[in-house]
Amino acid sequence: MNFFREKSCEEILREIKEGNKITLARAISLIENREPRGTEILKRAYHYTGNSTVIGITGSPGAGKSTLVDKLTGEIRKRDKTVAIIAVDPTSPFSGGAILGDRLRMQRHSTDEGVFIRSMATRGNLGGLASSTDDVIVLLDAAGFDFIIVETVGVGQDEVDIVKSAHISIVVLVPGMGDDIQAIKAGIMEIGDIFVINKSDRDGVTKLEQEINVLLMLSAKKEEELPQIVKTVALTGKGVDKLFEIILEKKNKLSQSTKFLRYHKELLKEKLIRHIKEKLFEKFSNELKFNLEVEINKIIENRESPYEIAEEKISLFLGERNEQ
Repeated sequence: MNFFREKSCEEILREIKEGNKITLARAISLIENREPRGTEILKRAYHYTGNSTVIGITGSPGAGKSTLVDKLTGEIRKRDKTVAIIAVDPTSPFSGGAILGDRLRMQRHSTDEGVFIRSMATRGNLGGLASSTDDVIVLLDAAGFDFIIVETVGVGQDEVDIVKSAHISIVVLVPGMGDDIQAIKAGIMEIGDIFVINKSDRDGVTKLEQEINVLLMLSAKKEEELPQIVKTVALTGKGVDKLFEIILEKKNKLSQSTKFLRYHKELLKEKLIRHIKEKLFEKFSNELKFNLEVEINKIIENRESPYEIAEEKISLFLGERNEQ
């Protein structure tokens, strides 16, 4: 990017820490596009992390997650705390960009210096998160935001990757939308630290709350505290203040929790393995001039199996390196 041509990574990072949103936005683009410069910025940024609280908000489409994020952002700003929002949207099949435009729903915060909003496309990534979400969280943490809210794309019970990125995971459910015990018992129900029953002015709230409670009691371990359930009407802001108070309680307990320390260690382990895999595949592809489309076509045409191709290419890659 020409914008960064004359600037060192240290200068870019300094501008980000000073609150320059244009520099921050363009650095995020470098990270999303997997540019080498983005990686260099991340390497330096990581040493300034560890101060933000990451809140993940997930749930079914139509649960009102964006409205809830909007009102929660307002509640955070009332306490004079800064907040960055990552709104993960589905990918446009034409441009590869985000298509829902959550920023439009949060327009009232767009001129607030204490708020930064970024939409990110999943680009086909499963699990409800964009593949570079973790890296963007690192940069936002280094930028000094008190809270980072990650709103996932909303794909149902497969949407569990948020637990790998967030300190506090919030599952948003709505009465009368099929979120009964059968629909929510797997996957997504196991990741929640807080359960929000949004649109709680509708019929069926009591039934849904009872079902969540039963499920949580059945799956809970003796030493674990049950997640709390909060009723909200995000459209009017009802219950959002109580939700934020519970978030603050959870935040204060994090630093004292041995469970959190173990969890943090697992997150770092996953991050390290992921980066090693990415770098190895990048080197593998470059050295062998590996064309994924060509190899996939061989499999489709039944000329070769994925096992044969993988073994052949790995042997070639390792053989070439042994000769060097």
